[in-house]
Amino acid sequence: QVQLIESGGGSVHTGDSLRLSCAGSGLTFSSYSTGWFRQAPGKEREFVAAISRSGGSTYYADSVRGRFTISRDNAKNTVSLQMISLKPEDTAVYYCAARPSVSATLNHYLYNYWGQGTQVTVSS
Repeated sequence: QVQLIESGGGSVHTGDSLRLSCAGSGLTFSSYSTGWFRQAPGKEREFVAAISRSGGSTYYADSVRGRFTISRDNAKNTVSLQMISLKPEDTAVYYCAARPSVSATLNHYLYNYWGQGTQVTVSS
């Protein structure tokens, strides 16, 4: 059974930092590209960042580029999202997702497995 479990969310203030982690089990993690998506109340799920299965290629939404960094440790079956300079508009539930592919994608419909999400709340 494939599981993706996110952790690291919380309530912070504008300008603070958080590090989200996603631990995978039940899959050969190094065979999966992974992504982070987020969904705010009343809004559609949106792409945040993605990383290829080797970690050699990364992709970011324009809204987070320069502030967020995605990374992975295939030996530990984890993918992380380091977030700095957080803004209130970053408030959302953040989801980790995985797909059995060499390359990552921004399209959330193409991901096979999802975590349960972790809440990030940024107040001004």
